[in-house]
Amino acid sequence: MILKRKIYGKLLDWKHQCQGTKAIMVEGARRIGKSTIVEEFARQEYESYILIDFAKKDKAVEEYFKQHLNTLDDLFMLLSTYYGVRLVPGKSVLIFDEVQMFPQARAAIKYLVADGRYDYIETGSLISIRENVKDIVIPSEERSITMYPLDFEEFAWALGEEQLVNYIRSCFEKREPLERGMHNKALLLFKQYMLVGGMPKPVIVYIENGKNFGLADAEKRDILKLYRNDIMKIRSQYRSKVLAIFDQIPGLLSQHEKRVVFKDIQEGSYADQYSDTFFWLADSMISNECFLCNDPNVGLSINEERTYVKCYMGDTGLLLSHAFDENELLDSEVYAQILNDRLSVNEGMLYENAIAQMLVANGYKLYFYTHYSIEKRRNDIEIDFIISNNSKLKYRMYPIEVKSGNRYTAASLLRFTEKYKSRIGESYIIHPRNLIIKGNIVCIPAYMTFCL
Repeated sequence: MILKRKIYGKLLDWKHQCQGTKAIMVEGARRIGKSTIVEEFARQEYESYILIDFAKKDKAVEEYFKQHLNTLDDLFMLLSTYYGVRLVPGKSVLIFDEVQMFPQARAAIKYLVADGRYDYIETGSLISIRENVKDIVIPSEERSITMYPLDFEEFAWALGEEQLVNYIRSCFEKREPLERGMHNKALLLFKQYMLVGGMPKPVIVYIENGKNFGLADAEKRDILKLYRNDIMKIRSQYRSKVLAIFDQIPGLLSQHEKRVVFKDIQEGSYADQYSDTFFWLADSMISNECFLCNDPNVGLSINEERTYVKCYMGDTGLLLSHAFDENELLDSEVYAQILNDRLSVNEGMLYENAIAQMLVANGYKLYFYTHYSIEKRRNDIEIDFIISNNSKLKYRMYPIEVKSGNRYTAASLLRFTEKYKSRIGESYIIHPRNLIIKGNIVCIPAYMTFCL
């Protein structure tokens, strides 16, 4: 089963716009379907292609690159013969899969693109790419795009609900609620997205086995083991800290404030000791970081406080499997409880993580906001997410509060909008109910987040 992915359109744009003047690098976490989608793209859009999987550590192929970069005719002849593929100038593409495993091939892109005969697509897992570029010059003839797990819209496509997501988008644009039956259907689809997540293999197993959550869960646990193995391979000076944060993500997200309190991880620890830790988790795309921004008047990134951070899982389905062991999922009937709105604390954790995942998939960096009232001796404003239009001349920010229950107040959001009203484009509450507008606040159901 080949899943429809939005990145296919970005690859088409690259092919038509660059016309052989740049290679493209598809970056992303492990097991999100990079190799599958680029090979499908090559199969559909080119007369022929060669896929070189550098993870296989094929010594013969590596020697071709080492010995024949100065004689490209020989290099292409050897590759064409080795893979049994006829390369056609202007109509063939070479895929360097897991290129981080052989950095010399990435360095060679400069000369291969200049030669002009073929197109080149690279794929790589982000953290491994960063750790394997120390001895090479990154080619300027390379364009990078980031790939994420399936977003909610792609998940809906996989389940044959393209008409439903088009209807959701239409209602969002018109600021109209969905018809009641369609709203309930969309909510059920969103709950399935929270439970299964967006990693391609679990999604395919879920669909092909009659929507079996248990079989999808087994696939997710395989991915979590792979991530843990990756962590065990990193440099020893911060391996234990990465593992500590990775293991505690579900616990951190089940708290009210959700931010990382470093002294709670280990007595006497502080934020600077964990800078490499969060770099690794975020760069590997295992997690999505959300930084504090307590002065969002000019720009969010300018005023971010990196010592205050929330750490969301990159995929909500993985978070569910990470938070419960196999027996807990079955014995506690977690799936049934979430589908029937009976799992309060943990559903809130999954709910907010899914919103974070959907915002990141839309290209947003994540920021949150708090304001401490000396008079009240507590935080009197807490905003879960702030996104912006990134404009330098007409800067606007969009505060978002996430409410997993039907009963809530909007006091924090109202105080925030009053304080920063000159810079606010629109304010949102994301809740389980249908779309409704309350004064200057647009309250949208969680499944509409992909429209933001």
